[in-house]
Amino acid sequence: MQVLYRCMDDFRQNSAGYLANHMARLFFHGLQQRIAPLGLAPGQFMVLLDLWEGDRKTQAQLVASLDVEQATMANTLSRMERDGLIERHASPRDKRARIVVLTQKARDMRDDAMAAAQAQNEVALASLDAQERALFADMMRRVIAAMQRG
Repeated sequence: MQVLYRCMDDFRQNSAGYLANHMARLFFHGLQQRIAPLGLAPGQFMVLLDLWEGDRKTQAQLVASLDVEQATMANTLSRMERDGLIERHASPRDKRARIVVLTQKARDMRDDAMAAAQAQNEVALASLDAQERALFADMMRRVIAAMQRG
C-alpha cells in the first residue's frame, strides 16, 4: 500500500495536468473572492476581459476567443445581461447573430476588477522574481499552444 501512495504522491507532484488543475482551482477561488464584492463571477470576468479590449462581438466570436462551449457562453451572457453588464443587439449582417455590447456599468467596473485580478496574480506569483514570472508565463503559453494544436 505504501508503494502505491508514494507513486500517487509522485504523480501529483510531477503531473503537469494535476498541477495545472490544482493551480487553476486555487487561482479561481482567490479571484472569485476578490471580484465577488463587484458582483462578478470568474466566468463573467473572463468575458469582460475580452470585451474591454473591444466590444461589439458576437457570441460565436467570444466562444472562439475564450475557447469555451457555446452553451456555457450563452448562460454566462444571459447572466451578464440580467446583471446589467451587457446588452445584445441584432447584427446588421446576420439576422441569427446578436452583437454583445458593454453597458456603462461594466465599463465603470473595469479598473476595480483589474485591480482585484492583479492582486490575485500577485498572491499567486509572490514566490517568483521578475525573470521567473516571465519564464513561467512563457512556458504556460507554449504548453497551451501545444495542446491547442492537438
